[in-house]
Amino acid sequence: MASLRATRSKLFPLSRTFSSPLARSSPVRSPAFSSSAAANAARSTVNRWSHGVLWRSPFTLRPQIRAIAPFIEQFHRKIATNAGENPFKGNLTSLPKPGGGEFGKFYSLPSLKDPRIDRLPYSIRILLESAIRNCDNFQVTKEDVEKIIDWENTASKQVEIPFKPARVLLQDFTGVPAVVDLACMRDAMNRLGSDSNKINPLVPVDLVVDHSVQVDVARSENAVQANMELEFQRNKERFSFLKWGSTAFRNMLVVPPGSGIVHQVNLEYLGRVVFNNEGLLYPDSVVGTDSHTTMIDGLGVAGWGVGGIEAEAAMLGQPMSMVLPGVVGFKLSGKLRNGVTATDLVLTVTQILRKHGVVGKFVEFYGNGMGELSLADRATIANMSPEYGATMGFFPVDHVTLQYLKLTGRSDETVAMIEAYLRANKLFVDYNEPPQDRAYSSYLELNLDEVEPCISGPKRPHDRVPLKEMKADWRACLDNKVGFKGFAIPKEAQGKVAKFDFHGQPAELKHGSVVIAAITSCTNTSNPSVMLGAGLVAKKAHDLGLKVKPWVKTSLAPGSGVVTKYLIQSGLQKYLNEQGFNIVGFGCTTCIGNSGDLDESVSAAISENDIVASAVLSGNRNFEGRVHPLTRANYLASPPLVVAYALAGTVDIDFEKEPLGTGKDGKNVFLRDIWPSTEEIAQTVQSSVLPDMFRKTYESITKGNPMWNELQVPAEKLYSWDPNSTYIHEPPYFKDMTMDPPGPHGVKDAYCLLNFGDSITTDHISPAGNINKDSPAAKYLVQRGVERKDFNSYGSRRGNDEVMSRGTFANIRIVNKLLNGEVGPKTVHVPTGEKLFVFDAAERYKAAGHDTIVLAGAEYGSGSSRDWAAKGPMLLGVKAVISKSFERIHRSNLVGMGIIPLCFKSGEDADTLGLTGHERFTIDLPNKISEIKPGQDVTVTTDNGKSFTCTARFDTEVELEYFNHGGILPYVIRNLIKQ
Repeated sequence: MASLRATRSKLFPLSRTFSSPLARSSPVRSPAFSSSAAANAARSTVNRWSHGVLWRSPFTLRPQIRAIAPFIEQFHRKIATNAGENPFKGNLTSLPKPGGGEFGKFYSLPSLKDPRIDRLPYSIRILLESAIRNCDNFQVTKEDVEKIIDWENTASKQVEIPFKPARVLLQDFTGVPAVVDLACMRDAMNRLGSDSNKINPLVPVDLVVDHSVQVDVARSENAVQANMELEFQRNKERFSFLKWGSTAFRNMLVVPPGSGIVHQVNLEYLGRVVFNNEGLLYPDSVVGTDSHTTMIDGLGVAGWGVGGIEAEAAMLGQPMSMVLPGVVGFKLSGKLRNGVTATDLVLTVTQILRKHGVVGKFVEFYGNGMGELSLADRATIANMSPEYGATMGFFPVDHVTLQYLKLTGRSDETVAMIEAYLRANKLFVDYNEPPQDRAYSSYLELNLDEVEPCISGPKRPHDRVPLKEMKADWRACLDNKVGFKGFAIPKEAQGKVAKFDFHGQPAELKHGSVVIAAITSCTNTSNPSVMLGAGLVAKKAHDLGLKVKPWVKTSLAPGSGVVTKYLIQSGLQKYLNEQGFNIVGFGCTTCIGNSGDLDESVSAAISENDIVASAVLSGNRNFEGRVHPLTRANYLASPPLVVAYALAGTVDIDFEKEPLGTGKDGKNVFLRDIWPSTEEIAQTVQSSVLPDMFRKTYESITKGNPMWNELQVPAEKLYSWDPNSTYIHEPPYFKDMTMDPPGPHGVKDAYCLLNFGDSITTDHISPAGNINKDSPAAKYLVQRGVERKDFNSYGSRRGNDEVMSRGTFANIRIVNKLLNGEVGPKTVHVPTGEKLFVFDAAERYKAAGHDTIVLAGAEYGSGSSRDWAAKGPMLLGVKAVISKSFERIHRSNLVGMGIIPLCFKSGEDADTLGLTGHERFTIDLPNKISEIKPGQDVTVTTDNGKSFTCTARFDTEVELEYFNHGGILPYVIRNLIKQ
């Protein structure tokens, strides 16, 4: 099979006039830098695109600066009362320009003259620079700086450090509840007699609306417009709310719908790499409310996903408390073989790192193989950090990064500044120089030559299947008992054929038939090699007379408008269209479950015949029930393989031995016959991906679109809640809040709401997709006059706590041990033995005054960084979750909502301890926060005499403070009032 991985195309430097976000506003800087800090901060908090002002021009901003200057000065006075002078101000160093003058000043790591810094991984150096720059001996202390410098000794000791990211990134599914929370916090400040204007972002906040578009219309030239019109019809209230937020809160940018996927926009446009904030230079860093924020790590920007509530605290100037992570050094050598794509590579890396165990750690890539990876390839690997469990998959900045910055529209002067700063501060990798001896916590190595074509599935992204073994693996999945690799289809039923009529055409489905084939997700649509490769596969298939069956729902959803431009430039979009892969929109679509309905005839054939239907997508998540309720098998594949499987019509195929179909000449056509060569892809990338495409795409983004621009929003700073709204509702988090923290709480005689096994994801806990017609959420909506066609998705209704609490644990594929094998969103109400929807059972427990807990296995909360997976259980009355292990972000979210995360001791779980979930549980915690320590042992007893010890997963002292206050947001409110 010829190679699908194009060699890295030549990247052209440009002379550009448009201004990128590298020149945009930046966070409030350290007061030690300049006596004019207040004025600088005022300039930095001015909002951007959504305000309708020319943010590039200082003259248009002067009225706003005058308006906000008093707030900024007040903010600095209050911080100054606690914070001292930066003890590292003597390390401020000038960075000269080659032609004279200076780029600015920076906190110099080399000036510390500490040999330990030279051995630090690059990712740790970024944490160090942030600590030095923000050191005030209040929020960040000299002791914190020393902990980071001494990383080789401290990383294994679970030491806690503060971190202040340079900016915050949101998408609309998580952004709407974040803005709801901010609006609600303003109201709480008001009720407590304080200044509601204290609730304002102090760092740049970028929100990209990308999670709302659904594939309602596919296989149509008009699909983009039709789907966007439906998107606005469904989400007008949400979009208006976000637009209000962009005017009511300072320093918040909203990128309108139809612009692209947040992580691809971040990579191609929003990422600064280095900030120049009024002459102070420092590395870009970002936390985002989407777990795939890590994609920006491929650009050398430190970024990772956090819960929405953590992000809100970071917006409001709170340092993030984190455990200083270990760093896994991952050495890459060699070169990818023919026929191997970046998707194959990332699925292989994911499997290796899951096996190694990297939860809570950074992974830093290095080695000679780095030169063989394009920036897009690196971004693909970094994107899937959540799937392999790492906080970051980091690629330090090198020449490839600089070339990409020029390609994507950053000016030559800006790129020169970035290179000069990173070299001067020992944050740049030059592979022409002798390699530095860096220390890592552990080491891995992969020869790229060993990577082979593969896909992952059918239910988890790390279950990699070599392509040559796919047919055998599929047959084994049909045989195996129900589980991550099994469907338990009886032998006699495995050959079942479901015949049906598809709009007058005879059609049939079998187990493994592909009913959804989606080129989707920032993971792959940011990579021109695989996208153009998919176009070439479609063209060759067309030339040989192959065509995708019409009952396969095909779609193409690029992550930015640039993709459309180069697919048209190459002439390949028309061949994708002919195979049904018309562009359906610019957003996440199928990857997050917004796949839209299948044709009724297809749905009926699947349901009536119990067919294990398949979806193949170029996404990053394939958890059961996520992609579509009727596709029980879901496989992740490269975009060219998505086209190939669509043509084959089934995953039950051996591509080496079996043909895709019969060509127009009557001969069999195999995958190898339509697979493009390395040279073809390289030439197509070279001639089709042009710098001007990025510039024009992102110039037009700033103008919005007609439907967005027509939205009318009020000018008030406090939101007027509509009690009848089913989209935006004032949550009850601060309803009875006082200035006195409620203190820690144990749990007494709690019932078990649910008893889970391993790998319960945030999709299980708080699904983002369709609202089932029989669910409590559907009942709530119908009672308020919402028709079923207007239910929209759970993700789109995250601004309404009434809907979301009813949608908690509402995944139709969830497996609760209390139901003895029955699958679905119900549980047993232990006192009566009744089987109820989870929400209804929780309401009964609350009405009777009973606490509840959740029992779980390993990897509880894996998947998307979904704050509603913690908010929902809290609103249901869950006081604690006891599991074998937690996903990093979800554990933090539980703490942020005041829920106790407990871990069974090694070798123990609910089954080994003989727990059925019918017991009543008491968790013995001290009632004084000073008597609780991070990671301490806690005794759990049951009403039938069992007793066992768990580890309290409060990992830092700051998390204990959050718990003491009833959650992170009440903590922030009380602290802001006291300032």
